[in-house]
Amino acid sequence: MEPDKHPELVVPELVERELGWSRDAALQWLLTQAEQCRDMLIGIDMSAALPFADAGAYFPGWDKSPPDAKSLWKLVSDICADDPHLSATSFVAHAAAYEYFRHSGYLGSQYGVAKSGRLRIVEQHSRLQRLANPYSSLNLVGAAQVGKSSLTCMRVLHRVNSKIPVWPFDPIPETGPLIVEIYTSIAAVAAGLRRGRTKIRDRQALDRALHTLDSKTAAPLLHYDDHKTDALITTAWLAKASRDRLLWSPKAMSAKIATTEGWTFGVF
Repeated sequence: MEPDKHPELVVPELVERELGWSRDAALQWLLTQAEQCRDMLIGIDMSAALPFADAGAYFPGWDKSPPDAKSLWKLVSDICADDPHLSATSFVAHAAAYEYFRHSGYLGSQYGVAKSGRLRIVEQHSRLQRLANPYSSLNLVGAAQVGKSSLTCMRVLHRVNSKIPVWPFDPIPETGPLIVEIYTSIAAVAAGLRRGRTKIRDRQALDRALHTLDSKTAAPLLHYDDHKTDALITTAWLAKASRDRLLWSPKAMSAKIATTEGWTFGVF
């Protein structure tokens, strides 16, 4: 699939599920897209890997620290094999891994000296460019925690990666689906929303945002909340941004970073 030849999204549309979406259901949906070889760019709002470049390892000092992201996904999946619903409880409770995370009431001895914790290169660039204000994926506490969701998503990526490539860990395919890591806030700002005030909960504001992204309006929703509008805005943004070749070749993303830390699509 050529990045600049993605078909323009005419109308973004929510994929609803009567019983709601669970991790297992989302995994099966992804596998269905792979089986059908659908040309699709799939954005997932999570950290696809942990910090590596700052210390030369995900878990410096631990002899089981993996050499690359795909090995990290496997390690998390193996330790959490018995955790239901693709959760990652066993990993953050693991005797060795425990010390690298910030837990409720306990700061791991290897968490990092900075209050915000260790950051990936792409997260540092996001802050410098004021594209987003990411927190460390080793943080498991509070509203800003992204560690748990990222670790559970690594289990999903481990399951689907033999079927669906994940950028930039894999080459961009000629056809079929491709997964990229995203920040919904980047899409929201591109849609004309102010930084720090990127949540939409009404139809009029959603229509204005989609228009800014050169997308037609979405079908009316029974209920407007920021989760649904985030998904619609990000879908429209991906359709437009994916045609920008510069976003697929960030200058700061070396080959080593691409295999260990990955990158957030839209950070240049």
